[in-house]
Amino acid sequence: MSRREDIFFLAVRSYLVFEMLKRKLRFCHNLRFRLFLGLTLILVIISVLKVNQKEDFLNQRHLELTKEDPISNVNCTKIIEGDIEEIQKVKLETLSVSFKKRPRLTTNDYINMTADCASFTKTRKYIMEPLSNEEAEFPIAYSIVVYHKIEMLDRLLRSIYAPQNFYCIHVDKKSPESFFTAVKGIVSCFDNVFISSQLESVVYASWSRVQADINCMKDLYSRSSNWKYLINLCGMDFPIKTNQEIVEKLKALKGENSLETEKMPVYKEVRWKKHHEIIDGKIKNTGTDKQLPPLSTPIFSGSAYFIVSRRFVEYVLESSKILKFIEWAKDTYSPDEYLWATIQRIPDVPGAVSSSDKYDVSDMNALARFVKWQYFEGDVSKGAPYPPCSGVHIRSVCVFGVGDLNWMLRNHHFFANKFDTDVDPFAVKCLEEYLRHKALYMQKK
Repeated sequence: MSRREDIFFLAVRSYLVFEMLKRKLRFCHNLRFRLFLGLTLILVIISVLKVNQKEDFLNQRHLELTKEDPISNVNCTKIIEGDIEEIQKVKLETLSVSFKKRPRLTTNDYINMTADCASFTKTRKYIMEPLSNEEAEFPIAYSIVVYHKIEMLDRLLRSIYAPQNFYCIHVDKKSPESFFTAVKGIVSCFDNVFISSQLESVVYASWSRVQADINCMKDLYSRSSNWKYLINLCGMDFPIKTNQEIVEKLKALKGENSLETEKMPVYKEVRWKKHHEIIDGKIKNTGTDKQLPPLSTPIFSGSAYFIVSRRFVEYVLESSKILKFIEWAKDTYSPDEYLWATIQRIPDVPGAVSSSDKYDVSDMNALARFVKWQYFEGDVSKGAPYPPCSGVHIRSVCVFGVGDLNWMLRNHHFFANKFDTDVDPFAVKCLEEYLRHKALYMQKK
């Protein structure tokens, strides 16, 4: 039963009790008896309210994630607070033999679990009703590009899932068949989650990474006209805000977009000034000059990740100017790191900003994604943008550990990258516990 239905039936029950006692009072002239019945009415209403509140509490309590993953006795509250002793305890735990031998969910586990969707959504504790009217009235679309780590995908989806939202999952054509089957199993359990209608074989730093997002853009745009904003993710992202918080911040944008877009560094210009081809599965610079881009505005630097309005998506899919630019960009290196940043600076694009450097937006100022780059880490008190990584580095990007959570959660970003349960499952565990509790009990309804 939904919260609205609970409130409706509570009102009906209270009204019936009130009417019954009112009739009795009408025929009773004894003042003492009237007072008795009046107090009885008050007590009945209070008891009904308490029962309803208790039922509501119990209905939500089973959605808590605190006892879901008994891999250790880690205190996530202390972790979130930045307790050094608890963080060190967790780091030692990850080195233990018992930890390394812990059971993990496999693709076959997901294939079997999703054979019974009712059981899957219940045991995996998906939130199947909007938690507030504000959230229900502000649907969000998500594009998620994945190629492995099925449990990370499940936990990411669960952390951002709401029945009013829409989710397109692009599975790399190179992914193992068992992974693809497991993803199909998960999406089969939800009406608003689906696999992209066109899949790409994604090559690192090539156009295929952008095309994967564009394919989901098209699918989401045609799927529903209700969603307000599109957010793109990869399988190793994780939210650091609740859906309610994301909705509030999106509404505050008032149709504007939020993504990294800055002046293009000279050393990156070769990426789009030279013709590139995929050779032996890797993108290579052929040394051939490309024609200049078909734009009157400069090329800007940014990242693959964005938060854009529905009107922005419509313009990208239908504008001949943008479609020409997209076609031009297909033989360049890492086009995802300049395409969206450049479109955001083109006049007439919905939510765009001026190409003046006064309007540059860094990754730390954009809402889309918090990433720690190894060469920027350091002492924050001495001017570093963020403290050192508590986890490990892959391609100079921090794969977060539990020690990163406290500082991270004080930032305004919607998501952080990267998380990996194979590196530090406690970071994901504590973050999802914190966000779920906050969503259920610490926000307006």
